[in-house]
Amino acid sequence: MAVMPDHWIRKMALEKRMIDPFEDRLVRQGVISYGVSSYGYDSRVSREFKIFTDVDSVVVDPKNFENRSFVEREGDSCVIPPNSFALARTVEYFRIPREVLVICLGKSTYARCGIIVNVTPLEPEWEGHVTLEFSNTTPLPARIYAGEGACQFIFLKADSLCEVSYADRAGKYMGQKGVTLPKL
Repeated sequence: MAVMPDHWIRKMALEKRMIDPFEDRLVRQGVISYGVSSYGYDSRVSREFKIFTDVDSVVVDPKNFENRSFVEREGDSCVIPPNSFALARTVEYFRIPREVLVICLGKSTYARCGIIVNVTPLEPEWEGHVTLEFSNTTPLPARIYAGEGACQFIFLKADSLCEVSYADRAGKYMGQKGVTLPKL
């Protein structure tokens, strides 16, 4: 299994629409960086946010998810309360090739502020907007900036094709658009 370089990411994005929209260089001036890097793609966070709140004292249950557990906001930034959590999505829509598995890591700029970004792996032949999970681990409010870098995707190309892809098994998050909540 190999980590794929910038020229492969660029080719796949432009010829196969693996990442759309695609920024073919690393944009850094005055923003948290995004775009193609040496061995990855720094993705942007959209303007849609779901911020978890304890106003209704709802239990967060992945098998019985309550919409009352969060508030929705749209804007140029989002403030996550202390020791709290928010969902967002990538600006980019991803189409993962069958021979590729994608791992995501949070940006160091956010990590150094106590903001952790979590994303599960993007499986072979999955496609959609990626739902981003932001955890504010600090006792202070924390700000996330829409339209700027949030995390880096690393593309791993397998030595052979998998027998069953995400598309083959009709995965429940296939083709997701917007911020997608848990499904059973």
